[in-house]
Amino acid sequence: MAGLSVAHLATLAQMIERIPDDTLQKLSGVILSMPGDKAVELSRVLADETRDRKRRCRVLKPIIPLFRPRADGVAAVQFPPAVLPRLWKAASAKEQAFLGKLDNDPLTGRPVDPATAETVAARICLAAAAAVRDQPDIIWPDDGTNASERQAGLAALAGICDLAPLAARGLPALMVWIGRPNEDQLAELRLLVRDAAAVAPEGAQRLLEILFAHLDDPSRIFRLVVHASTATGREIFLFDSELAVFVTRLIKTVEDRVARISTYRGDGGPDPFAVLRDDIAWCATVLTELDLTIQMQPGGVWGKQARDARLRVNATLHKLLSKAEATVEKALPTAKVQGTGRIARTTPMLDTSVPAEAREAALASLALVRASRASASVFGSETLRYNVLQSLTDRLATYADQALDRINRNDVNNVDEARQIVLMVADFLTTLEAIDEAKTVRRRVAVAGVPVGHNAPSRGAA
Repeated sequence: MAGLSVAHLATLAQMIERIPDDTLQKLSGVILSMPGDKAVELSRVLADETRDRKRRCRVLKPIIPLFRPRADGVAAVQFPPAVLPRLWKAASAKEQAFLGKLDNDPLTGRPVDPATAETVAARICLAAAAAVRDQPDIIWPDDGTNASERQAGLAALAGICDLAPLAARGLPALMVWIGRPNEDQLAELRLLVRDAAAVAPEGAQRLLEILFAHLDDPSRIFRLVVHASTATGREIFLFDSELAVFVTRLIKTVEDRVARISTYRGDGGPDPFAVLRDDIAWCATVLTELDLTIQMQPGGVWGKQARDARLRVNATLHKLLSKAEATVEKALPTAKVQGTGRIARTTPMLDTSVPAEAREAALASLALVRASRASASVFGSETLRYNVLQSLTDRLATYADQALDRINRNDVNNVDEARQIVLMVADFLTTLEAIDEAKTVRRRVAVAGVPVGHNAPSRGAA
């Protein structure tokens, strides 16, 4: 049977180029098991593409994260994803004779010669920089919109490619630099930054842009800025340095998230506080790292912005924590009964079902009380949070005691339904991480309402 035509191969190459890596791997496995000349031809095309992507990843690893947006939404240098394969094709085409040096040894899995592979990678990165400058319309086609943004992007991309070999040298030490580096390790970072500054006036900032793209926790960039800057870690000096842009970006993102927190309405979805909790925790992490890393000036721009962010989050947390008890109370059905004299008291009403909306709202509020434990102190809300936590724990335990007392006195119409309400209370306690109290409630529910002399349900059934 005839193989694939040249036209078919060209079309396939364009299609395969757009396939994600994991899909490409799965597809290669499927094609290998298929018979026929066309399957063999297609398998070869897929193998070539897989090998080419491995080479691209090895060479452009330092800058690949710059071709996708940051998950945390922090502003950063970013290039269109479609530019990456075109950049690689143009750069690797100039160094075809050396590409084989990038392939892994079939026995060890390592490049045939790691030092040679590193040299080849550096050559291709420099070829990529030249390709951006010489063939801008091929690397980054002009779509007729945002011409100035495209020109600025091309200049930045060329500069980033120039620095990729330096960044490749620094990446293995990145985790050390954002940890507790010693004097020798700090000297290595500063030397790398000086080398980058010697390449171009914007070299130091662009090098940190590359390293920043490899940080999942963006607040760790503060440590790199302080360690790499010739200024001290004081705001008054850093604010006017070329690396101040990284601090400004993160504070701007904090302000954006604080604005979202401040306008939060708490509606929609099974867990309406999920985004809020993430925003509060994220802001707390960044502000804490800022305090630990940079000596903030009370009257400085960054100091004022950080202080304002704390106050606004505190106000929102105060409002939501203050509402938590009322929200949980709506999920605890109660009724007033006349006691001795004119005194009325409330007791659990166990002959009615709890609306799902009330239960979900209570769970969300309880989750907020629990999850804000790590960040409430950053915003000055820990005292209120702790008081609410204690009050809710006591209230839920008391409700469970009263409900179980009614069940054991056979003062309910439907024992199973009553038990479900008490088990819901146990779930509430678990959400608050009152684990011992929740276990006690569940053990008591297991035997609640069982006549004396009858076999009680086993503890495992609870």
